Amino acid sequence: MKRIIFMLSGLLLTATLFAQNTVDRSKAPKPGPAPTITIKDPVIYNLPNGMTIIVVENHKLPRVTATLSIDKGPILEGSKAGVNEIMGQMLGEGTTKTPKDKFDETIDQMGANVGLFSGGGSTSALTRYFEKAFMMMAEAIQNPAFPEASFEKIKSQKLTGLKSNEKSASAISARVVNALSYGKTSAMGEFETEQSIKALTLDDIKAAYKEGMTPSRSYLTFVGDITPEAAKALAIKALGNWKGKKLNLPAIPNVSNPSTTEINFVDLPTAVQGEISVTNLINNPMSNPDYHTLKVANQILGGGAESKLFMNLREKHGFTYGSYSKVGSGRFQAMFSGGAQVRSEKADSAVAEIISEIKNMQEGNITEEELNNAKAKYNGSFALGMEDPERTASYASDILINNLPKDYYRTFLQKINAVTVADVQRASKKYFSKDNSRIVIVGNASKIVPNLTRLGYPVKQFDKYANPIVEKPKEVNIKETAKTTESVSAAIIIDSYLKAIGGKDEIKKLMSMKSTFTSKLMGQEFSGTDSRMAPNKRSLQLMMGSMAVMQQVFDGTVGYQAQMGQKKEMDEKEIKENQDDKGLIPQLFYISNEYQLSYLGTGKAGEEDCYKLKVTKPSGKVTVEYYGIKTGLLLKEESTVDAEGNEMTISVDYSDYRKAGNLMFPYSVIQTVGEQEFPMIMSEIKINEGVTESDFK
Repeated sequence: MKRIIFMLSGLLLTATLFAQNTVDRSKAPKPGPAPTITIKDPVIYNLPNGMTIIVVENHKLPRVTATLSIDKGPILEGSKAGVNEIMGQMLGEGTTKTPKDKFDETIDQMGANVGLFSGGGSTSALTRYFEKAFMMMAEAIQNPAFPEASFEKIKSQKLTGLKSNEKSASAISARVVNALSYGKTSAMGEFETEQSIKALTLDDIKAAYKEGMTPSRSYLTFVGDITPEAAKALAIKALGNWKGKKLNLPAIPNVSNPSTTEINFVDLPTAVQGEISVTNLINNPMSNPDYHTLKVANQILGGGAESKLFMNLREKHGFTYGSYSKVGSGRFQAMFSGGAQVRSEKADSAVAEIISEIKNMQEGNITEEELNNAKAKYNGSFALGMEDPERTASYASDILINNLPKDYYRTFLQKINAVTVADVQRASKKYFSKDNSRIVIVGNASKIVPNLTRLGYPVKQFDKYANPIVEKPKEVNIKETAKTTESVSAAIIIDSYLKAIGGKDEIKKLMSMKSTFTSKLMGQEFSGTDSRMAPNKRSLQLMMGSMAVMQQVFDGTVGYQAQMGQKKEMDEKEIKENQDDKGLIPQLFYISNEYQLSYLGTGKAGEEDCYKLKVTKPSGKVTVEYYGIKTGLLLKEESTVDAEGNEMTISVDYSDYRKAGNLMFPYSVIQTVGEQEFPMIMSEIKINEGVTESDFK
């Protein structure tokens, strides 16, 4: 036995060494030739009422499936948005001959499936039950009962569904992306609302049925254990006498993309992530010479876990669980989109990386390995799909509807495998836009919008129904005529703040202040002092009991930070940022050439409505400040810092304003970095006393 084991081991070792000597595993294997695809042509019949019958005969299993599809094209519903979907659901609520409960019971007893929808219906059953099941589907399509009680039930369910999606970032994004891209009054951009659903009547449902349920431009596909002759005879028996309105495919004009890339933001304060979609409209009919190249290009960019977007946003940066792209197609204008769900503080970075990967595609930064992987994906999925007879039937209807050559799918993989890196680069330049994109983001505006300004794109805000938000500051003890420009709006807000805390004259008297506070961090109690002297000297000391755990000092020219026995001098950037404040109340100096102010509209600090100001300081540091509309007080401040190569958002909340001397100061200051809070609760604030030059040594 030992001898046998040794011999087998020797053979295994020899085979392994031979394989290692003959295969260079450092190089990916060369792709083989495109598989030869054999697709049997279906049998096609045309009925006088406008119906086309397609039969794909397959007797491997004793089962037949039939699908009826009415080629209506996009339908503009206007104020009755949602009517066709509800009409489709009503088709399953019984017929004029058979009540719903009896209809459903009969289908269940046969073990069949019957589906009904606004664009047709489907039936699947064992061969021996198929004719009966098909006849019942035909009955439902031609003779719906449309009971009032069912209509009210479906309407109620629809309204409940709309309400449940009010706080869904993905549902809001899907609605807004289409509405802004195609236009919310177009067939492809309109959407259902609570108002449009509530306004629907049963007569509207019946009218939609008469307009759209018709044999005109319809395709009836049979797949499975049935002969073409039997399928034709059954179709004539069940639907041969069906008549209806003659349909014409609508002509829908193309819509232009934005002239320059812009960010369209929808504020959803409850969102914990930002839903990002980078989109542009394209023309990509199935007859497009670039159709196959676009499929490969999209696979490389964002088609799966090995794509550029996924590897960048998830694997490299950890912004998201996954990032993908997709390319639409068809006879009407379609959409390219790439996106991800990312945590709020990284939304701006994620947008930058998505745009960067689109740019990489356009510059031809594509490896042969990426190209071969994309081709392999299609080779495998296409071959697997060919095992499904229903897929073959859908190919047949695609060829008819899109007026494609008969060998379109036989040569599909040949065209996929003929795509080169140069082809992908060319198609990326033509169809993937980085300069005329619409970047739609749904998320918490207070956490995301302040960081978006660094990207350099204009930010336009919309509500959840794609309506533009045009913010105007409310009057705050200032004449109405002084609210015409951004700079004036900023001046109004700052002037209101200075008045709210005590007025400019009192602020100018402020030469020093000393605050004593307590804090709690990671379960530990701290005490501290914050000493300041005009214009920008500061000394902050944090104690745990009698032990100093942190000290930060700036004397107006240089400074340092000492922590747990280690001292670090301030660098040039830190010095400049500490010199940003020209006084103990820096807002007194905001309306000067050294600061740049931009009014960003309104927002929330906690439950309070606020004006938002973007403040660019002399050092270049940018903050977004929130001033209460009712009080004029500074309630919140947001900025970003670089922490070892990663951007972090810092938020500071100010509350519990009280008087110290003749000025108002916040006695509660809570700084949040990521998910970590550092509260400072003031016990005392002294004005113009208790501070000397020695505090800043």
